[in-house]
Amino acid sequence: MKFRLSNFKRRAEEKNPPAIRRLNFRRAFTLIEIMVSIVIFSLVIAAICATLMLIIRATTVGQAAAARAQRQRVVMDTLENSLMCIQSFQASPQYYSFIVANGDQPVLSFAARLPAIFPRNSKFINLEEGRDFNLRRVTFSLEPGENRQNNLVLRQKPLLMDMDDTEQKNPLVLAQDVKTFSIECWDTNQLDWVTEWDNTNALPPMVRIGLILGNGSDDNSHDSEADSQRVIVRAFSLPSTMMPTAVQMGGAGGGGFGQPPISIPPPPR
Repeated sequence: MKFRLSNFKRRAEEKNPPAIRRLNFRRAFTLIEIMVSIVIFSLVIAAICATLMLIIRATTVGQAAAARAQRQRVVMDTLENSLMCIQSFQASPQYYSFIVANGDQPVLSFAARLPAIFPRNSKFINLEEGRDFNLRRVTFSLEPGENRQNNLVLRQKPLLMDMDDTEQKNPLVLAQDVKTFSIECWDTNQLDWVTEWDNTNALPPMVRIGLILGNGSDDNSHDSEADSQRVIVRAFSLPSTMMPTAVQMGGAGGGGFGQPPISIPPPPR
């Protein structure tokens, strides 16, 4: 009987060596190992989430900066396209007056023969329907918009016509959330920039425009710190001057409205 038991024990040891029995005995993780694994996994997830948040924030800031730069470029290009085509005549100040106003609601208004690429040009130019009003008065003004933000808007009308209701009520919004829109003119008498232009018999030789755009959100807590990065100032040299009354009224065949005829010298040979 003893021999049988020893043989049975020996056969059991041959089937399950001591090393295998020790491995079979340890079949699960301890509580401490599980807790350490959870902590390490949580740290990895937190690092991934922080990296994703930084990427999203950087992308948002970059998109906002790109949109702000695009808005600035559109505004300055529109101003340049109109100022480079400005026209003015002393004999018709009621139509060709150059108006500059600063303050809470700045305004810049003048007459210009606008190019074909100017915004809303198709509304005023349509040869099939008999509309050919490329000489128009354009008015840039800063007006309150939604969410207590100011918008820079553009209105235009044919020079000898009144502004229609559509243009008056629904102007073209060039930029939203405009913090500052300033207009300065170069005064040749003072040799300095002035914020008012009272000389109705002349156009300023240069106009300087200052523009500060907001971040496009309701959070203005960091606007004062970032205004220096959003400001853009550009000076425009006007390519034309005001046409004198004598030149406008006169002509080769005789004067107009009581003006003497203008003698034009013959071209050199």
